[in-house]
Amino acid sequence: MIVDRVISVIIVNFNGGELLTKCVSSVLASTFPVTVHIVDNASKDNSLHTLPQDKRVQIIKNTENMGFARATNLALPDTNGEYLLILNPDCVICPDTLARFVKVMDNNPQAGMAGGLVQNLDGSEQAGCRRSIPTPWRTMVRILHLDKLHPRFKNFVLTCQPLPDKPIELEGISGACMFVRRSALEVVGTMDESYFLHCEDLDWFMRFHAKQFSILFIPDIKVLHVKGVCSRQQPIRVLWYKHRGMIRFYRKFFRHQYPSVLLWIVIMAVGVRFAILALKTLIHPKTSN
Repeated sequence: MIVDRVISVIIVNFNGGELLTKCVSSVLASTFPVTVHIVDNASKDNSLHTLPQDKRVQIIKNTENMGFARATNLALPDTNGEYLLILNPDCVICPDTLARFVKVMDNNPQAGMAGGLVQNLDGSEQAGCRRSIPTPWRTMVRILHLDKLHPRFKNFVLTCQPLPDKPIELEGISGACMFVRRSALEVVGTMDESYFLHCEDLDWFMRFHAKQFSILFIPDIKVLHVKGVCSRQQPIRVLWYKHRGMIRFYRKFFRHQYPSVLLWIVIMAVGVRFAILALKTLIHPKTSN
């Protein structure tokens, strides 16, 4: 139940280090009222020890790593914000970020979720900041680089396109920073806990669209994301969860829309991609993604 016009910020942490402190400090400096709900997935570092001492911060300490979706859902009963921000612990926002999100969402009541321009440390737009849903066909286009052969072939990455000059509707935004309308969440439901890490955001996007809620990309709201900080200690395991999540995503949403042969080709391609990236990570652990 909403008791005040406040934004509930949920941060799932796993060995976020000093970046978690920077993330939380940036949220607490917001010009809009906030509560911060940190769900720690059994971190082994000291990231919780250096957090700001503030009554607006609540911490849930898990005894095991529950994954992203399950940990996020765990915090929801403790929140009461009209809007929620699902934020990665390696993100930093500006003081007016949340107020600007609220303004755009208030002006677009059909929108269930919004994201901003998620940037790398060098100021470049991060891959995945703007995207289409990675259908099996778009995935094949990306894997086979068909988009390099002819412009009519489109993959799901939109980063190369010019930035719009105003908020626009997209199929997907960055899962690192998702600004969610609570009333829409209550209709759509929480994130699917069958995903451990990665692809739960894609699943959510599909379900928001299915309930006729739009997803907005707001280009003039900038968010810094130091990508991969929480996953560097277990890169191959993270790769495994990511690719396993993609397979679950395809089977859940597209098994009745695509020929079985094409779907299985895509699934096998995902498996081969995982094997290649895992081998690359073993050989060059500091340079592989």
